[in-house]
Amino acid sequence: MTEFEDAIEDFDMDDLPEEEESMLEWWDFDDSAEMVEAVAGDIQFIIESALDARGDALLALPGSDEAMPVLEALAEKPIKWKYVTIIPTDDLLVPLDDPRSHAKKLASLFLTRGARVLPLAPDHEDYHMAGSAADARLRDTKWPPDLVLLGMGPGGSTAGIMESADMEEALDGPPEKIAVGLLPDDGDTPLVTITKAAICEARTVAVLLKGAANQSVLEMEIEQGATSMAPIGRVFADLTVPVDIYVEN
Repeated sequence: MTEFEDAIEDFDMDDLPEEEESMLEWWDFDDSAEMVEAVAGDIQFIIESALDARGDALLALPGSDEAMPVLEALAEKPIKWKYVTIIPTDDLLVPLDDPRSHAKKLASLFLTRGARVLPLAPDHEDYHMAGSAADARLRDTKWPPDLVLLGMGPGGSTAGIMESADMEEALDGPPEKIAVGLLPDDGDTPLVTITKAAICEARTVAVLLKGAANQSVLEMEIEQGATSMAPIGRVFADLTVPVDIYVEN
């Protein structure tokens, strides 16, 4: 038997290095309360690890109704909140006292705890100018975020990145741009969102999903990678950091 044949005979597939996909962790829950507590606990660990490592923490959190139970549980955690800065992943161009304002929702939970909540959407009528102002504002934070928490909306939208004439700028604009303004195709209220580049700079990313159908959609978009038509698929194609995906069945 030749040396090559000897090597093939002794070859063990377990000796191969693990693929990068091991960076994705799927967590399935049949109980919503159990999932809420698990996610809030994991975010607490991320915050406390950042505080231990650098003395402060920066989080990008959604202000969606779906995320609220997790955020409410997180706000109850005994964390040194005065060293934590929170920004919305996206926000509508509405006044801060508007009930639709994501900054208002986050502030109502975390300002009273002592955290700093930084509005993403400044008071500009022009959404392009609002995006530029938000981009400049975020550069004054201790970027990158320790965590970006995402959801998935219709058509595979995520953060505020959705079908619009501005979608490509949010997904594949200049890599140094971390926030942009966006006007949805449905003509709804304009908004400001962090970009794909900003999400991919995060130290950790987490995703909240509800239902097996949404899990199947996300799995398909992840498999399609850069060829995905959905914003979330395009984001995942460039993610190289740990990602936890929490699914409520």
